[in-house]
Amino acid sequence: MLFHANPIFQGVFYQTVALLKRYNGGFNEVDCDGLISISSSKEDEAASLDAIVSLVKNDVVTISSLVREMEMYLTTTDNIIRARGILLLGEALECLSSKPLDAATIHILVAFFKERLADWRALRGALVGCLALVRRKSGGMVTGSDAKGVAESYLQNLQVQSLGQHDRKLCFELMECLLEHYPSAVASLWLLLGRMGDELIYGICEAIDGEKDPQCLMLAFHIVEPKAEDAEVKRDDLSRALMVMPCPAFEALLGHFKLAFSSTPLFEPSVIPLLLEKLSSSLSSAKVDSLKYISHCTPKYGAERMAKHAEAIWSSLKDAIYTSGQSFVLSFTPESLGGLDSEENEIAAEALALLEKVVQQNNDLFSSMIVGDEEINMVLNTITGYQSYKDIPLQSKQKLYSVGRILYVSAKASVASCSRVFQIFFPRLIESMGLPVVNGSGTCSFNDDCIISKRPNYGSLYLCIELLGACRDLVIATANPASQCVSANETWCCLIQSFSTSLSKIFSSILTTRTEEPAHDADMYLGVKGLQILATFPGGYLLVSKSTCDSILMTFISIITIDFNKTLLWNLSVKALVHIGLFIHGSNESEKSMSYMDIVVQKIVSSISSDNHNMPFPLQLEAISAIGTSGMIYMLKIVTGLQEVICANLAEIYVRMFNNLFNIRAQGMSPSNEQDDS
Repeated sequence: MLFHANPIFQGVFYQTVALLKRYNGGFNEVDCDGLISISSSKEDEAASLDAIVSLVKNDVVTISSLVREMEMYLTTTDNIIRARGILLLGEALECLSSKPLDAATIHILVAFFKERLADWRALRGALVGCLALVRRKSGGMVTGSDAKGVAESYLQNLQVQSLGQHDRKLCFELMECLLEHYPSAVASLWLLLGRMGDELIYGICEAIDGEKDPQCLMLAFHIVEPKAEDAEVKRDDLSRALMVMPCPAFEALLGHFKLAFSSTPLFEPSVIPLLLEKLSSSLSSAKVDSLKYISHCTPKYGAERMAKHAEAIWSSLKDAIYTSGQSFVLSFTPESLGGLDSEENEIAAEALALLEKVVQQNNDLFSSMIVGDEEINMVLNTITGYQSYKDIPLQSKQKLYSVGRILYVSAKASVASCSRVFQIFFPRLIESMGLPVVNGSGTCSFNDDCIISKRPNYGSLYLCIELLGACRDLVIATANPASQCVSANETWCCLIQSFSTSLSKIFSSILTTRTEEPAHDADMYLGVKGLQILATFPGGYLLVSKSTCDSILMTFISIITIDFNKTLLWNLSVKALVHIGLFIHGSNESEKSMSYMDIVVQKIVSSISSDNHNMPFPLQLEAISAIGTSGMIYMLKIVTGLQEVICANLAEIYVRMFNNLFNIRAQGMSPSNEQDDS
């Protein structure tokens, strides 16, 4: 309430009080001094206004009578008195939003306040009054024709950006309310203006352009957000100029800003280049926000519009991923076998998320750019020059990991992109690992009779496992069973079926090598990871044969029971078996479950009950307790097996104790002992 103490105001309030006294001789409950006193506080002024509103609510006076008596003060040439009088009336209407009013009264009030929008001296009261009327939801509402009149007066008379913050906020609230509650009226105004309809568009845009206040900005963003598919107002057109608006870095605005950007495909020519430009910023937060906004806008703008920016998007994504390459640091710990084996910073994570989205939207276009990219192909051509992990320079490792994440995300995006990426890169990686590839009839295959003569280079091994992991995760992420969502004729399916056995041999050879130089931790990790991925392909034995899956399980069990002195390899193998068991138990694949029970669970229980105690007992307990966490059925089998072992050992102890006692007694009754006694 802005009833500042001033003698000039006394006339307005005195006459108002006199009016109310004529309608109620008992108006003593209203503090007249509180309305006209120079020293009155804001609390006193508010209390006095509440008393006046109360009298109107109780039908002691009517709005029409109040307006008639105040007419000279609402239309006086004294700017200050006129402004305060109009504000008083507007605030009274605001407090009387639930008071029933007849249509004629509302029409008269709307006509008065919409004309006052041209009176900049009294604009605050005019905005408050218009808002109070337009917001009414019951007891008499503004008609569509009156709402159109308010909108027309708004566009003709208001220069929003020349106003103070509070008045600008009221302007945005009024336009938001008109668009929200009277879309047909505003749309009819747009049609009525015909060729001049752009006045409506640019009138609203002019009001928004240059706004910097956070509260006003959030209202502006809300104005251009679509509210419903059947809205008659073309919010697309109303928001064309939003892009020129500077936005301060207020966290509260981000959600509204994102919604505003994606509110219409017409923003695409301006938004995408702007956001791509922001990706070159030195501020990490600016990069992250730009990637998030592009990702949010991509499905809203559609494939056709986004295709125009495909090359620029791919180039920007590569730069963001490569620049953040130092964040791709592989972890060779057993814990990392359960998920992504690298840590990504926020920029890299958002860039990869956007890459997956654009590949899904425009598969042919982006897949072609990925498989034909010079930098990616250069990495694939140079990785053969480094045999082991320790030979690769740090910068080359970071580039390798970046390419690995790009291939993983692009292959995982869809079945079509998976086939395209696999078809181009997988045979090259297989050959670079030393596997002879037989090409014939348009297909690739491997001769299982061939002997793997050398250790594969680390780079090819890593990229191959990234591709395998992408295929496996693609099938797992699909809601339908693998046999239904993946056709046996898919390129990547055929390739995995052809090479799964040979790949398992390669991965196993890394773990069982007997060279003088021990395998690096990275090599062992990739070997275990590769075997784990092959053993966890969904769909039964559709892609990886039963013999290959069984061989993988036996390899891990052999390491656990024999190579327990290789600490990292032993821990990796135990963890891999746990993840395989969890996958099989969760996927309800009965045939695989039987194999896991026979090869893993039964073997681990037998290792405890056997007389061969080469593996230390603490490791036996660690292995058996870990395997038991793979599933309830496996835990029950282990508990039953341990119970049998304990019972058997107790029985053996009892027999030995009995034999010892019998021998002692027999020795005590021997003849030699009797002679000694004599």
